Amino acid sequence: MKTYKWGILAPGKMSGKFTKGLKLLENAELLAVGSRDTERARRFAREYGFARSYGSYEELASDRDVEIVYIASPHSFHREHTLLCLRNGKNVICEKAFAMNEADLAEMISEARSRNLFLMEALWPPFQPFYKKANEILASGILGKPVHMHAYFSFMPPYDPANRKFNLALGGGSLHDIGIYPVIDALTFMGVPDEITASAAFSPTGSEETICVIFKYRDGRTASLYSSFKTNIGIGCELLCEKGNMTVSRGRDMNQRIFLGFHTGERKEFTFSPPAMGYHWEAEEVMRCLNEGLKESPVVPLSFSLSLMKTLDRIRKTAGIVFPADASANR
Repeated sequence: MKTYKWGILAPGKMSGKFTKGLKLLENAELLAVGSRDTERARRFAREYGFARSYGSYEELASDRDVEIVYIASPHSFHREHTLLCLRNGKNVICEKAFAMNEADLAEMISEARSRNLFLMEALWPPFQPFYKKANEILASGILGKPVHMHAYFSFMPPYDPANRKFNLALGGGSLHDIGIYPVIDALTFMGVPDEITASAAFSPTGSEETICVIFKYRDGRTASLYSSFKTNIGIGCELLCEKGNMTVSRGRDMNQRIFLGFHTGERKEFTFSPPAMGYHWEAEEVMRCLNEGLKESPVVPLSFSLSLMKTLDRIRKTAGIVFPADASANR
């Protein structure tokens, strides 16, 4: 089994979670960490056991020994940092939201393909056992076809204009930060909508902090999506089907649950508790694909990420959400 040397770009909270997953994998070597702050990189490297640390992203990207880079910088820097790593010959897994808009993502995909390098969006749900089970249940037909879906994600972070959640220059807003999960649910379980309507409420910085979205399909199906930094409902997805209903959820501890309620009165429940919050499966997929000579993942293909980004752009246009990065989208 080939061992791959990993680098971490932007050592924050999310990188810590991902690294805990990496440490479960025998073929993942924790090699290097890159940060704009030298001491922050050193602290992260000491805490998690990385051999090297750098005080710039450029130094990390130019380390010839690093083979795969996990990128966890703010959304607004994903294009820049992904291109930096690709142009230095690195395979890349980049956190969601993959980019700020479709134009940025198309450029990232083109760069990866032109250099014959692996690129994947770090989407958590598709690798999780509860998500796989939900797809299996729907495919079996025991619930009949979905008629309506309601998905939501909200929590209440303290308001800080400089924080990336509220800073427009950093891609602030609930949609790209947490609303992306209900959108993933809709695309996975219902497909790309034919019509989108959306309404948003904005913070004092101009960032969207609450959004409600309606997806409509030509065959009469519908989906309602909600995300917010003003309420605290957690995360979940409810599918109302012809023969019963399915609720898919996870707690803050990442414990995963599926509840089935059939119109006959029968009920079923499934629970899953993956190690390291299940992040190791994303890293495992990257290395599996590289072993097989694949440049994108069949679990999270670039076509899905592109469809996701196009849908996010459609939602933003309908709701009046504008990022500074949109001004250069037609470059």
